[in-house]
Amino acid sequence: MSLLDVSGVTVRLSGQTVLSHVDLSIEPGEIVTIVGPNGSGKTTLLRTIIGAVAPSQGQVIRAPGLRVGYVPQKLHIDPTLPMTVRRFLDLPVRVTEAAAAEALAEAGAEGLAARQMADLSGGQFQRVLLARALLGKPQLLILDEATQGLDQPGSAEFYLQIERVRADLGCAVLMVSHELHVVMAASDRVICLNGHVCCHGAPEQVASAPEYRALFGTGTRGALALYRHEHDHAHDHDHDHGHGHGHHHDHAHNHGPAA
Repeated sequence: MSLLDVSGVTVRLSGQTVLSHVDLSIEPGEIVTIVGPNGSGKTTLLRTIIGAVAPSQGQVIRAPGLRVGYVPQKLHIDPTLPMTVRRFLDLPVRVTEAAAAEALAEAGAEGLAARQMADLSGGQFQRVLLARALLGKPQLLILDEATQGLDQPGSAEFYLQIERVRADLGCAVLMVSHELHVVMAASDRVICLNGHVCCHGAPEQVASAPEYRALFGTGTRGALALYRHEHDHAHDHDHDHGHGHGHHHDHAHNHGPAA
């Protein structure tokens, strides 16, 4: 059974149609990425999926008892407010030391528990947000442009961490991103959105689709080819967990043009 089925969803906000007849489903364990230009409804779709926005038409059907973890685009914490990472993980519900340590380790944020949130680098902050999302052992992890503000090596490394999480926890991942080449390499399926679903499929199919190229230009396909090429050689490193999706890229590469 699908974890999530979005069926014929139309969303109107302030009299404007933001999404029109969107269909998508998420199966257990897959990484699905939504790409699209600014204003294409990507964040609205995520907000509809988590229940923060009600569709005007259509429906969102979640598997019974579905556990969802959410990593927001940005979270502003007052820099003058003293708050350790460990304290942050206790909001809004206190968690055990063991659960906090496990979530931080899973997110690649070991050793940060005693640090002040205000002192973290961008990449560390995002990993702490990821750890918080993992506390509830999600079956579906949703990320809204979670690497915004990180440099390219930092965002590539973050996506590798997401793949490790998927391999370790077996959760499905739904992410919105603007970083086309990095995302394409990390995804099982890509959905191109521009108020409606323009095209969807495996990364290579979407990259060569005329609808995608009309939105993003032809150069992005070259970036995808380059990024894929970097990862075609098999790695024998210790965090290939054999998750069967054919992605063995265990290094962050800083190659290819930024999207």
